[in-house]
Amino acid sequence: MDDKTAELRDIFIDATGSDTVTESQAESPGSLTDTDTDVTDRLVELVDRMRDRYDFETTFDTETLCRIVQWYYSDCTDREIAAELAADPEAVRTARLDLHLVDDDDREAPFDLDGLRRLVVDDVPLAERAEQLGISEETARHYSEVVAADLRSTRANNRFRDEFAELLTDSDLTGQLARDAREDGLREATEDIETDVSF
Repeated sequence: MDDKTAELRDIFIDATGSDTVTESQAESPGSLTDTDTDVTDRLVELVDRMRDRYDFETTFDTETLCRIVQWYYSDCTDREIAAELAADPEAVRTARLDLHLVDDDDREAPFDLDGLRRLVVDDVPLAERAEQLGISEETARHYSEVVAADLRSTRANNRFRDEFAELLTDSDLTGQLARDAREDGLREATEDIETDVSF
């Protein structure tokens, strides 16, 4: 180091009593962590209200369901979320539908979904739905779950979906935390997963 740099270093050490400029990071009052806590508390409240109101099929606890909501709004797939939770993707899908989180991909059916919706509303037995639509019972069951989740959401005026979206899309911090969880945990967890897709 040259003489000028050495002189500045000596002045710094005299003034601070330290030869390092790294300052420990501490939370200050009113930090963004408070915002994250508010978001988490609100998520827990919403999920608990839904659990009280609806017969959830999922066996995940409230904390896990809150994480699923966050990852859903961070554009994680059921497969990615399942890898992070060491769970089955179908279990994640069930939880997501319990939470009224239906997306366009869920509604992409190889038959008339509106026709199935009418049959579900009319409480037509599953076997008859399949027969009328010319599909297997398994396919009818799969899409009936989607239709039922949409109907529950509609009957609640999409209130829970809207509150989740407002809460998570308005909070940059929550989105960042969800992305961090995805990048830190899901990247490693999904490295060895092979995609098996057939058309």
